Amino acid sequence: MDVTLTVNGRAKSLRLDPRVTLLDTLRDRLGLTGTKKGCDRGQCGACTVHVDGRRVLSCLTLAASVSGRRVTTIEGLADGGRLHPVQQAFVDCDGFQCGFCTPGQIMSAAALVTEGHTGSDHEIREYMSGNICRCGAYPNIVAAVRAVAG
Repeated sequence: MDVTLTVNGRAKSLRLDPRVTLLDTLRDRLGLTGTKKGCDRGQCGACTVHVDGRRVLSCLTLAASVSGRRVTTIEGLADGGRLHPVQQAFVDCDGFQCGFCTPGQIMSAAALVTEGHTGSDHEIREYMSGNICRCGAYPNIVAAVRAVAG
């Protein structure tokens, strides 16, 4: 089927099998490999992207279901050569270790800040709970979100 997506501000027209996920479309068809395939079951959050400003798990989202909508990946979060404030906070607070989960963590954190769920460390942890960090960088991830939030 024909699918049109606006990915990181650019319109993309693709012919896709209706069963293909947004994750596979981003990685395999558009070459945007920053979005990671972790569990491929919606359990780890490594594949988090924004669709119309809301975070979604791209491994559970069919590409056809977001036709005509705006998709933002980790590659599109920065403004030109300037990092997004959440990206900069992750660098400043050492919010990553191996880096595999980092794109999904950053995408969730950026949405979390926009959503206003930054009232306490507990609230941040609760709203970031869908993103797993196998290295255990959680205290630094929370610190990065707090740094951006206020």
